[in-house]
Amino acid sequence: MTTIIDGKQLARDLNAQTQARVTRLAQRGVVPGLAVIIVGADPASSIYVRNKHRKAGQLGIHSVVRELPATTTQAELLAVVAAYNADPTVHGILVQSPLPAQLDERAIFNAIAPIKDVDGFHPVNTGKLFGNLPGHYPVSCTPQGIMTMLHSLHQPLAGKRAVVVGRSNIVGRPMAALLLNADLSVTVTHRHDPQIRDLTTLADVLVVATGVAHLIKAEDVKPGAIVIDVGMDRGADGKLTGDVDFDAVKDVAGAISPVPGGVGPMTIATLMQQTVDLCEWSEQRGNN
Repeated sequence: MTTIIDGKQLARDLNAQTQARVTRLAQRGVVPGLAVIIVGADPASSIYVRNKHRKAGQLGIHSVVRELPATTTQAELLAVVAAYNADPTVHGILVQSPLPAQLDERAIFNAIAPIKDVDGFHPVNTGKLFGNLPGHYPVSCTPQGIMTMLHSLHQPLAGKRAVVVGRSNIVGRPMAALLLNADLSVTVTHRHDPQIRDLTTLADVLVVATGVAHLIKAEDVKPGAIVIDVGMDRGADGKLTGDVDFDAVKDVAGAISPVPGGVGPMTIATLMQQTVDLCEWSEQRGNN
């Protein structure tokens, strides 16, 4: 029988753990702080930022949302980032993507102090991840949340074959690094590969993050595989769907995450978890 990986319940469990950690910090007079910067009025980004802000408040995290006009210049945005870098009450900084065309997104991400890079996008942190270095550093929240989902299945991962479909810096690349660091054999492919099925059908763990609705069909999946769907697509009926044809694949997979209710809730829960991580690591360094 196929296991449906309930991201909503896993997120609730993770949020409960995060809230308990926040409470313990508060007893020492320490409050984790998250600053989210949004430039312009992209509707999807606005909803996402609002959800982050509300969840942070529920968990006792001090949340600041800085809304900037779409006409903001590179220098103005860098100045805002620098101010939060210097603010000891802010432990995590997130610049909501996408940014207006006049802004250099990579330069903005690089300007965030690595010790406050709650999204795990800074090259110092990605370098540590890909180098599998010891110590504390943030990791991209969606892949980190997926690892929590995989571990919740209580199945051995070491020695398994993983295939990641998608190569973005936000999901595909850090996902491959996390899986490799967990002792899986990892192949990265993408939607432009004409032989993609030759790879996906070999996967014991299949993670799909392409932005192409129902790209992965039942015949693309190895029977019994764990399938994680990162897609957030809109079907012809306007309903949210994933990169995996869930209704067909669930009869083949051993475990599968749905859309909605899978990876999405875990991304926000992991963001909250990592904000508290950054706060605790800062306290350990004596920065509070």
